[in-house]
Amino acid sequence: MDLTYPQWQEPLAAAILEFNSRQLGEKIHKAEEAIANRFKELEFAQDNRHERQALSDGLSILRDVKRDRLGTLEEKSE
Repeated sequence: MDLTYPQWQEPLAAAILEFNSRQLGEKIHKAEEAIANRFKELEFAQDNRHERQALSDGLSILRDVKRDRLGTLEEKSE
């Protein structure tokens, strides 16, 4: 698989493709950590709009995976 941003897309893909619930939580955590680290690296960088959008999309996918496969959903305060 040829990834544009393998630094964080590899752990994201590993989480998405994991169906063992015992390993899924750990893989989700690693993916979230990799995405958060990349967001920090891009904090002051210019012209990374596409990667920032991809990072946000990745977090959204992880939320769906948590909800659908682990039965957890973070409460939103509105």
